[in-house]
Amino acid sequence: MRSPLFALAAFVLGVSSLPAQYPPGQHYSPNVHLLTHVPLAGAQKVSDIEVEQDLSRPYAYVSRGPDPIGFDIVSLKTPAHGQRIYSWAIENPELHQGRGVNGKYFKLKGRYYYVQAVQIRAGSPDRDVSTIVFDVTGLPDTSTIKEVGRIHVPDAPGGAHNLFPYKHSDGRVLLFFSTESPAGYPYGALVYDMEKFLAGAPDQGRVGGIPLPEPRAATPAPGAKGYHDEYVAYDVANHRDLFYGGGPETSPLGGNFVYDITDLKNPKLIATVIAQSSMQSGGHTFVATPDGRYAMTIMTSPAHQPVRLWDLKPALDGTTPVIKQPIGEWTVAPSKSGHMIEIRWPYAFIADYEQGLRVLDIRMPQDPVQVGFYDTYTYRVPFEPGGVAFGAYGLDVRNVDGLIVVADDYSGFWAFKMDGFDGWNGHDWGMPNVSSVQDWDNGPEGAPKPQKVS
Repeated sequence: MRSPLFALAAFVLGVSSLPAQYPPGQHYSPNVHLLTHVPLAGAQKVSDIEVEQDLSRPYAYVSRGPDPIGFDIVSLKTPAHGQRIYSWAIENPELHQGRGVNGKYFKLKGRYYYVQAVQIRAGSPDRDVSTIVFDVTGLPDTSTIKEVGRIHVPDAPGGAHNLFPYKHSDGRVLLFFSTESPAGYPYGALVYDMEKFLAGAPDQGRVGGIPLPEPRAATPAPGAKGYHDEYVAYDVANHRDLFYGGGPETSPLGGNFVYDITDLKNPKLIATVIAQSSMQSGGHTFVATPDGRYAMTIMTSPAHQPVRLWDLKPALDGTTPVIKQPIGEWTVAPSKSGHMIEIRWPYAFIADYEQGLRVLDIRMPQDPVQVGFYDTYTYRVPFEPGGVAFGAYGLDVRNVDGLIVVADDYSGFWAFKMDGFDGWNGHDWGMPNVSSVQDWDNGPEGAPKPQKVS
């Protein structure tokens, strides 16, 4: 049943949980404003997106592929006139078949780096390359961009589908990324110390891995053998670092898992979300609210996969380690599904594939309410039977001013502002100031002074 608040929002904004409940031609709610659109894609798909958080570095990175594997940099120095200033493609692209899936930036010792996750197909050279690291400190001078190294994973070839750089409470800048884990492989994600990597460590800085506590499917889909996506955040109330992993896309249980990784050498499983019990076919996107109390999941296929909201408190308290039922669900189109989520409490920003950008108010997790949207999908690409991966693929939010950026598979780069959302700090909402955004200089909020780790 829809709440009175939902009905009021739907009346005011002209939106609804049902598809196409707005006048022809009105493909957005009046509170979401387009700043700029850069049509990067065309025949070459784009995928995920990352925006730097410092206003003095107005750069967004858009992953590209297949054909070729690469990424673009968009300058937002003038937000209303975004422009591509740089494009990189892997050498010999006709040989390196695959895609640049997901990319993130990090800062270390005063320098800025961009990491591109790649998945190189079987039959191509360099199948053991998972990520490629670039020094981008000198932007906007693109001539200074320099590739500084590639992380090779010969024991789990196939590349990385998703990655997440994190400033650990012990002071290290760590890179987490998913793996194409072969049968019997002990990890669903690997962890690298980026200072050691940049220093040329013989092991490239690998410092651990996150177990995957469930069997792989008998015939896993490509990109679905290890964790699909990962998110890492500091638990301020309990003074610990937590890893959130969306299990393999075709896993038997469809599990999502939370690990305490404060001691990275001994990850401790503290919560399991068995999504399949609520008809979710596997793990995918798995993110948490700033206090870690609630989690949100999306599974992209098959169709009819709503956003699900989960109360993790029983598991985090140690009373019920396995959570089997969501407390809330939301969808704008029952026959479709979404992809990526960024939480800035009380809002959840969703790259909802064919439904474009969607914004939910999740203050009542049992009854999430849509409060804004913008349809970025052009509908010019023929729909494949059974397919759902078209449209808004990835998104990010710049906390300092509330800028929202979206990467659409076929229509390219978009930037938006939403009325009343002019920046985000968790303290303004009575929450820890925790999101996917990292404080690269000081580390997690509330963390003890870091001890030197050998």
